Amino acid sequence: MRPPVVDTFDMRILRELQEDGRLTNAELSERIGLSPSPCLRRTRRLEEEGLIAGYQARLDAMKLGLGVLAFIQVHLERQVEEAARDFEAAVLGRPEVIACYSVTGDSDYLLHVVCEDLDGFAHFAHDVLMGLPGVRGVRSSLALKRVKESGTLPLGHLRPSPVAPESVAEKMGTDSGKPKMRR
Repeated sequence: MRPPVVDTFDMRILRELQEDGRLTNAELSERIGLSPSPCLRRTRRLEEEGLIAGYQARLDAMKLGLGVLAFIQVHLERQVEEAARDFEAAVLGRPEVIACYSVTGDSDYLLHVVCEDLDGFAHFAHDVLMGLPGVRGVRSSLALKRVKESGTLPLGHLRPSPVAPESVAEKMGTDSGKPKMRR
């Protein structure tokens, strides 16, 4: 997949909003060195293009009473599209599953799961997960300690395109790139 074409201002917007999605447009425009109107237009374009997929608060699972974090490898009975589709549909409805990936290797899926405690996890793994359509077996790993957890994506692979003349006009708050004269 080819990286999207972004310029320096787009990169700054993406970096700043990854760090703090609650920035006001005025704060964001000041941080990236662009006037508010073009900053808002660019942010909206990045949202429309899907580079900004949404905004959400990061909650602390431990403080919310979800003390068990597990990664579960799931093996399906058979490698057919119908079994995979049924399993995926069932997993989408499970609130304990905070992420699910179809993977290569020995297992078919990798689940990221949170539960209140070990009893809750045992119930989920044995009673719920093993009862889902097409599940042949599971292998679980419990997290002992969180070393790193970040929702921030690396952006170093993106090569900003040169700033277009209209970007200079945006920065200055004009339409033509020339400052507006007061009369």
